[in-house]
Amino acid sequence: MTASGHVPVMLREVLDLLAPRAGGLYLDATFGGGGYTAAILDAADCTVFAIDRDPDAIARGAALAARHPGRLHLIEGRFGDMVDLLAARGVSALDGVAFDLGVSSFQLDEAARGFSFRAEGPLDMRMGRSGASAADLVNTLDERALADLIHRFGEERHARRVARAIVRARAEAPIATTSRLAAIVRAAVPRAADGIDPATRSFQALRICVNEELDELARGLAAAIGLLSPGGRIVAVSFHSLEDRIVKHAFAEAAGRAPGASRHHPAALAARPVPRLRLLTPKPLMPGADEAAANPRARSARLRAAERLAAVAA
Repeated sequence: MTASGHVPVMLREVLDLLAPRAGGLYLDATFGGGGYTAAILDAADCTVFAIDRDPDAIARGAALAARHPGRLHLIEGRFGDMVDLLAARGVSALDGVAFDLGVSSFQLDEAARGFSFRAEGPLDMRMGRSGASAADLVNTLDERALADLIHRFGEERHARRVARAIVRARAEAPIATTSRLAAIVRAAVPRAADGIDPATRSFQALRICVNEELDELARGLAAAIGLLSPGGRIVAVSFHSLEDRIVKHAFAEAAGRAPGASRHHPAALAARPVPRLRLLTPKPLMPGADEAAANPRARSARLRAAERLAAVAA
């Protein structure tokens, strides 16, 4: 646990796979509470660049940067833009990149940010401070678009029922708070036997859409793989199947393990790309029972890692 109370998920496994070394350059692509960054800085006499689109996260990191003068560089921005953000600071290659995906504990715990259905707050959900909010989506999208969004990003099988309930409720008054939206969803979705709150999937869907998380993840992974030096490592911790699927595909494709075309298809005649990664985790790692019991957020975590191969001469 960090001094701020943030609990980094699967920290030991992340450090073991990232293997920080003295003199190395590392990127924490999702700074959040700074747990991974602090551990990397403590593990080796290295330099860390840390990106977060949330200005509050960057402000919180000032104390950590002060404890490691010249070794921690905080960058406000989207990790999908890491190539340009790092180039502006003279960095074109990295020895390791870590991703801790999804919403941070700080964002969930601060009711005013509007991420959580467990606390009363404005229906916002923006990780940054710009763009459309969750309230904008639920009050302006038509029923079909809402249903598609909730089904695609929340994998909610009652998406049409939820969308219908939202449209009916907003006709009476705009939906402006997390508590009102949660009540609408709970009334529309049967409670599951596993005890998961019926609002969970719909809130996840809106958050992912508001922050363009899946597109951002695909961009960020591609950029990170391109920035790694030979022997450099990339580690990604995801928290739901949509994220994990993107990580799995990106790593498999870069490792030359993506499914090829049928041998009867003309595309099969083309030369397969030279592998750029070596998979370090053929199957995702999951938290141990003790960690899952102590930190509920860790229960759904899946960790994948890979290592950059040496470039092949033309």
